[in-house]
Amino acid sequence: MNHIVLYNPEIPQNTGNIMRTCAATNTMLHLIEPLGFSLDKKNVRRSAANYLEHTNYKVYKDWNEFLSQNKGTLFFMTRYGQVSPDKMDYNSFEEDIYLVFGSESSGVPKEILKEHLDRCFRLPMTSLVRSLNLSNTVAIVIYEVLRQQGFNDLITHEPDIYKGKDFLSKFEE
Repeated sequence: MNHIVLYNPEIPQNTGNIMRTCAATNTMLHLIEPLGFSLDKKNVRRSAANYLEHTNYKVYKDWNEFLSQNKGTLFFMTRYGQVSPDKMDYNSFEEDIYLVFGSESSGVPKEILKEHLDRCFRLPMTSLVRSLNLSNTVAIVIYEVLRQQGFNDLITHEPDIYKGKDFLSKFEE
C-alpha cells in the first residue's frame, strides 16, 4: 500500500488538496503534529471538496509515534535531494511505501533526512524556483509511484455515477 506522510503541514488548503488526492488514489494519509491549523471541516472542506469522508487519515503527536506505528520503506521529498522520484523502482518493494513531505516553510528536519540520504528525492526544476507547492508536489509524486505500479485498481474512465465512460462518444458532430 502507498502512504503520504505530511510532517508538520502548515497550510490547511494544501492539506485539503492532498486529502482529495489521497481519496482519488486510495492512498492513506498520515499527519504528524504540530499542524498549522485545526482539522475541522471549516479549515479543509473547500480544498478537500467534500471528499474528507472518503479520505483515510491518521494524526500522530510526533515523528517517533508515527515510526512506532508504521513499518515500510520511507522516501523523502526534499529540495536538497539529488535524484528525481522516477529513478526509483517502486515495484521492487514488498512492504508499504511511505512518501514523506515536510512543512511548507521548512521541509523535513535535517536530523530525520540524514538517516535516509539514499531515499531523498527532488523534483527537477529550473534554478529560478526553490520548490513547488506542497499539494502539487504530492500529486506529482504519488502519480509517479502509481504509474510504475500500473495504477493498481484505479479506474481510467469517467465513472457512471458522474457522466459515464461513453460521455465523449455521445457528442453529435
